Amino acid sequence: MSLPNDHPGEGRGLGAPADFRDAVASMRQATFRPEVFVEDMPAPQRIAPHAVAFSADLTVDDEDIASGRLVLLHDPSGNDTWQGTFRCVAYVRAEIDPEQGSDPLLAEVAWTWLEEALSAHGAEYAAISGTITCVTSESFGSMSQEPGTAQIEIRASWTPTSEMRAHTEAWGELLCTASGLPPVPEGVATMPSRRGQRGPE
Repeated sequence: MSLPNDHPGEGRGLGAPADFRDAVASMRQATFRPEVFVEDMPAPQRIAPHAVAFSADLTVDDEDIASGRLVLLHDPSGNDTWQGTFRCVAYVRAEIDPEQGSDPLLAEVAWTWLEEALSAHGAEYAAISGTITCVTSESFGSMSQEPGTAQIEIRASWTPTSEMRAHTEAWGELLCTASGLPPVPEGVATMPSRRGQRGPE
């Protein structure tokens, strides 16, 4: 799918800097697998002077198996922690196999999913950081017949040093990888879904 067209109020008004508007326009050029539906969501109000945010749901066989958020922050004055004027903040949550959830190496592997997605899309960055959380659930007593469940949550932020379309598509790929969706075969184009192309109602 493709991101929706320009959103009114984006960048907190008409005074948004040109480089921020260009970055958001680049994000909106990103395309994703048909299983991924991305739409605008309210951006955080106090972290940076300018921000835009998107949410995503990954649906397979009419079942939502993963979700995520991507926020782009911009402070024209710069931020020492960011080592730049832009910051990507990403979140991905996905259902995983309970046996996979008990793997002590899962967190380390999940972090490589992010790094590999960024690398695969040519998304250059600096000052990356984040956390990986795995939550497992087992049922007992009268609920003992219920199957165990597990979820993985990936929270990360980094300073983008290349165009934002690449970073946005890398986030979409991370969502698919975390959910266990098989990769698109080499040479097969990723086509936008009709659902993702719908306009504002």
